[in-house]
Amino acid sequence: MIWETWKNGPAGGPADEEAEVERPTADGLGTGADPYRASHVMSYDLKTAEAAAYAPFFGYMGAASAQIFTVLGAAYGTAKSAVGICSMGVMRPELIMKSVIPVIMAGIIGIYGLVVAMVLKGKVMASSDGYNLNKGFAHLAAGLTCGLCGLGAGYAIGIVGDAGVRGTAQQPRLFVGMILILIFSEVLGLYGMIVALILGTS
Repeated sequence: MIWETWKNGPAGGPADEEAEVERPTADGLGTGADPYRASHVMSYDLKTAEAAAYAPFFGYMGAASAQIFTVLGAAYGTAKSAVGICSMGVMRPELIMKSVIPVIMAGIIGIYGLVVAMVLKGKVMASSDGYNLNKGFAHLAAGLTCGLCGLGAGYAIGIVGDAGVRGTAQQPRLFVGMILILIFSEVLGLYGMIVALILGTS
């Protein structure tokens, strides 16, 4: 930017002397620039920006997200399946232990989140130790991937478990089919844990 420095006369206008015209230098300031203005020029250093002091926040949020969302999915799957087991157990109490499989599989979803959260916790450190935003965002993505995949898997296990144990009480041949459906619902959370571990350790 080019600006002019005017020497004010008695009436506030330009003096008789020729106005001094400032020419911009490489840093955008004139040769006789104000030191105050020079100290307030915006500078952007990418490496400094990535080493932000709040970078560990995203890493810890990733660890928390992995555990929170998988536990939510496991809790829903357990509660939904338990409703069906309790309803079926009134008429067929001998099938209660056989029908508890959906509850066990729902609980495994929470273990996926626990594993990912512990791995991410071991990777998070202070920004002064080299932990930057790139690592923080990667760990946040890992936690959300595991957590939301576990949430969806737990939701599926709950619905399948509820309907499956009710149907098995009336038609025992449904048991094998219910187990297969539960397995494919369970691996949805496993996929999320695998991707989360890749993101968290790369």
